[in-house]
Amino acid sequence: MKKAAVSVTRAPTASVDMTKRMVVVAGNIGAGKTSLTERLGERMGWQMAFESVADNPYLADFYDDMSNWSFHLQVFFLGHRAQQYLDLHASPKSAILDRSIYEDAYIFARALHSLGNLNERDYQAYRRVFELIVSRLPPPNLLIYLRAPVEVLKERISRRAREIETGITEEYLGLLESFYDDWMDVYDVCPVLTIRTDNLDFVHVTRHLDIVVKRIQDKLAGKEEVVFPSDE
Repeated sequence: MKKAAVSVTRAPTASVDMTKRMVVVAGNIGAGKTSLTERLGERMGWQMAFESVADNPYLADFYDDMSNWSFHLQVFFLGHRAQQYLDLHASPKSAILDRSIYEDAYIFARALHSLGNLNERDYQAYRRVFELIVSRLPPPNLLIYLRAPVEVLKERISRRAREIETGITEEYLGLLESFYDDWMDVYDVCPVLTIRTDNLDFVHVTRHLDIVVKRIQDKLAGKEEVVFPSDE
């Protein structure tokens, strides 16, 4: 397979890292992954990497005929994300990615299979390749999981008015959400920080971004605090 172009952005004011970190952001469509990745990359001086869309040779064919092109699309995304992750891992600088490679299999390939757009033979072949690749990837230091109610996701998707997202329904978002719940129940590759974003505006409210940054820093440092209520 032709090596995919890797979309990596380097923060212009990045300082030298004392400790290399690899952070991945996960979450349903419209949860705020790209916005958070951009803000954290800028604030922390981390390299940023984003999902391949403009240079994806299968995307147009996929939307014209999902049943014939789902397998090709998923294999492309798998190869792209693996190469992207390995390139960033080899760099001495910390990095943040706006979607994890794990979501390809546990969420989107599963959804395509569930909806009949990826047949059983192709789905199992894809899963075998996926398991082989991820078993050889170094784990990230943290997965940030963004959550929001389906109705909030749908409103955000409608507001940003991307042509590619016009067919996304609340039913589809609900299906993805159920798969995210299943995945989070078994995910044990690295620590997870779950953030509800329905009442969080880290794009326009600096205080909200400050709170998120503090939680991430504490999680990466292994700081956990348990507060028990007073018996009085």
